[in-house]
Amino acid sequence: MSETAKPGLTDRLSNAAFRGLMGLALRLPYERRVPMAGWAMAHLVAPLAGWRRRIRRNLALACPELARDEVERLVRAVPDNMGRSIAEIYSGAEFLARVRDLPIEGPGAEALAAARAAHRPVVLAPGHFGNYDAWRGALTARGYPVGAIYRPMNNALFNRHYVAAMSEIAEPLFARDKDLREMLRFLRAGGMVAFGFDQYFRKGAALRFFGLPAPTPVSAAEMALRFDCDLIPIQAIRQPDGLSFRVLVGAPVPHSDAATMTQALNDQLEALVRAHMGQWLWTHRRWKGVKGG
Repeated sequence: MSETAKPGLTDRLSNAAFRGLMGLALRLPYERRVPMAGWAMAHLVAPLAGWRRRIRRNLALACPELARDEVERLVRAVPDNMGRSIAEIYSGAEFLARVRDLPIEGPGAEALAAARAAHRPVVLAPGHFGNYDAWRGALTARGYPVGAIYRPMNNALFNRHYVAAMSEIAEPLFARDKDLREMLRFLRAGGMVAFGFDQYFRKGAALRFFGLPAPTPVSAAEMALRFDCDLIPIQAIRQPDGLSFRVLVGAPVPHSDAATMTQALNDQLEALVRAHMGQWLWTHRRWKGVKGG
């Protein structure tokens, strides 16, 4: 549904339910709010939405070697991380206070800092992993000029307050297929823009993820080549306490061609997901077209 389309009854009801639940959650102290949202997503929303079946199907495709007990753990851990992330995003200043001083670690941290000091553009490549907004908040608090591209939600009512919540953490945000000129202008001025790459894209390059065919958008690599700038993976890894994060910056991907560079992003993300299986978005149909996907 577009921003100008009249919301239907289903859109209104689902948006009202979410606003009501989130309003109640925000009344709780942060340390209770975030795990409660994770529990609700894992035990109430996920079964109703069919996410448990989707997670099991994806794991059977990508990781058939996993023991049944581990699969069932992930069936709950994945939506738990999703619920926690949503509660964190809607917590605004409380969330920012927790992530603003996170150390910026990893083999690409020095390259990222050098680009900022020289006012050079950077293309960032995060996955749907951990909490996307934790690293955005940490970099922005240090003065990094960080923008991000997002896909507007089909439910325009939900999209309005979701984008507003993300904007409290860091700006600018660029709507995919709508704000291209603004995004290019921001990059030319030395900005850093995050491009997602780890969801199914029908017109994407024929690359692989977890050893399976996975059509992948190559726009991040194309933009890095176009601007002759670094392409840097970045993720925020949720820690065992369920509330804190590590910001991990990967080494810049060597320039070659867009498909080769994007496959390097897939490989890097796969290694990270294998180390933290419950933090990636296994609810997404990443392997459409593969039998069982």
